[in-house]
Amino acid sequence: MSVRRAATPDGASASGPAALLAAAECVLFDFDGPLCDLFAARPATGVATRLAAELRRTGCDPEVAASGGGDPLALLQAVGAHYGAGERTARAERCLAAEEIEAATGATPTQHALELIGALDAGGWRQAVTTNNSPAAVARFFDRHESAALTDEHIHGRTPDLALLKPDPHCLLRALESTGCPDPAAAVMIGDSPADWLAARAVGVPFIGYAVNDRKRRALEDAGSRWAVRSLRGLVETARGRVPSGAPGMGRLTAGVRG
Repeated sequence: MSVRRAATPDGASASGPAALLAAAECVLFDFDGPLCDLFAARPATGVATRLAAELRRTGCDPEVAASGGGDPLALLQAVGAHYGAGERTARAERCLAAEEIEAATGATPTQHALELIGALDAGGWRQAVTTNNSPAAVARFFDRHESAALTDEHIHGRTPDLALLKPDPHCLLRALESTGCPDPAAAVMIGDSPADWLAARAVGVPFIGYAVNDRKRRALEDAGSRWAVRSLRGLVETARGRVPSGAPGMGRLTAGVRG
């Protein structure tokens, strides 16, 4: 599973990502990273450039329009921080949402992510998406991949109130409610950013980091996250352990992991 453990010594050695998943009733996913590369075909830097141009066209403060460092979500947050709730921020959010929906058309699934979703569904886990991206972009992605395991009522994304973006746990609380999982400790979140970890910690949801490289792993560890995996493959194998032998789709799930 390529598990990396942070330096904190506060848990039993038998614990780990597989044990956290096996013990959970509900799995909460971040979207861009653990499930897909949202901007694979429509680079985030280009999205940020177009959003900045639209902001300048509509009279946004030039210093605000130039912020974000090429990260469109950071740029949107800068707009929200400068202007607060109101039409200018709402217009920027709609512009970014349109870009994300278009990007979802060419988003590349993370390796083993679709197998994991299918294995969790077959094994009886409840699932939800908790993301700072547009929920419509998430829905577009799953429509493309014909996945019925994560339906619209379990997709909890960005709202017009930017103060509720992670690390605020608002979307996690909505997900726990929509999946009928009132006990946060009975869930687990799979995320790839410190904001994901902080949101999960705020409500007591156990956390599995998805760290595809050392930079991601260090960022999660520095924030206090204990566990990270480099690949979802081991989690697929854990989930398959709960799927009854001969269940519909079992052969496809097995083939997906081998691939």
